[in-house]
Amino acid sequence: MKYLKKLFTLLVIALFACGFAACSSDDEEPEEPSLEVTPANLHGTWKLAEWNGEPLAEGTYCYIVFNRKDQTFEMYQKFDSMYGRHITGSFAIKNDPYQGYIISGSYDNGKGDWNQSYLVTRLLASGSMIWTAKDDVTDISRYKRCDEVPAEILKECKDLTEE
Repeated sequence: MKYLKKLFTLLVIALFACGFAACSSDDEEPEEPSLEVTPANLHGTWKLAEWNGEPLAEGTYCYIVFNRKDQTFEMYQKFDSMYGRHITGSFAIKNDPYQGYIISGSYDNGKGDWNQSYLVTRLLASGSMIWTAKDDVTDISRYKRCDEVPAEILKECKDLTEE
């Protein structure tokens, strides 16, 4: 019985020691809260940084400039052709109570709607957001805010539209 008391006491001490050792004094930084997805919070220039978890292939790019006042966009992209393209249109945001914020758009000049609507998540004040295609959850794009579309891309897209 005497040995059981000592064993029990040692067991309790060992459990307390393990409990204190497991607690870390290195508290993780709090996660940055997501912003509400509004035209005002999207306003500005965004660069596609990753597509489906991978950086873009060399020589490809996509920049989107959102205008909050008119809810219009200008896109400069080089994906599906050997030349950069300047595309314009309008966008809309709705807050679905079940899915969250959804952005959709249509192109100018009667070129139709975007192929997909996108769920916008993790819109952060530090300058990033994630778009997930509404009908294909494997289609994930991560955008980063930037100051402007680079001048060489503006020139490449402008030269093509002037021809």
